[in-house]
Amino acid sequence: MADADFEVGACLGRVRAGDEDAARELVETHYSLVVRVVRGRLPRAVSEEDLIQEIFIKMFSRLEQYRGEVPFSHWLSRIAVTTCLDHLRRQYRRGEWRMADLSEEEARVIEECCSSAAAPDDAVDALAARELALKLLNQLPPKDRMIVSMLDMEGRSVAETSELTGINYALVKVRAFRARRKLRKLMLQWQKERKV
Repeated sequence: MADADFEVGACLGRVRAGDEDAARELVETHYSLVVRVVRGRLPRAVSEEDLIQEIFIKMFSRLEQYRGEVPFSHWLSRIAVTTCLDHLRRQYRRGEWRMADLSEEEARVIEECCSSAAAPDDAVDALAARELALKLLNQLPPKDRMIVSMLDMEGRSVAETSELTGINYALVKVRAFRARRKLRKLMLQWQKERKV
């Protein structure tokens, strides 16, 4: 069912009255939105389906807080982003990751990225580069990781990122700049570690 054809207000009224079919319809209509948010920010060692289920549980438990001042999809996106951010914060507290944690392919990709600007040539290199990027992103504080992911991996604008995260527009730009600089330093540090 398309979101444009979906009457959120009427459905929410039925959900609040205990209509299980309306609750199912609400989830089905917004499932793809939540999946996109989760896949863009999925913390390692967290099941995608578990995180999606947690987001929908939070949505239902907070339905009384929805006032209709913003589109429902924005409100739900905010819950999804915050839930992912909470998981990332817990993950970030677990400690660092070292060059030795890389697979041979990921280590080779770091060497190639640091020694030349060439893009990966084949699917194996592309997959290793993606995994490496995720490992590097995991070294950033959760809010910085989310901002870089939204701006650079999802192609969102600074304004959209600011709206979804609740972080001031200028602060989004500053955090993104600092996070990218930290990622460059991590790449260089891990390259030096590999040569030793």
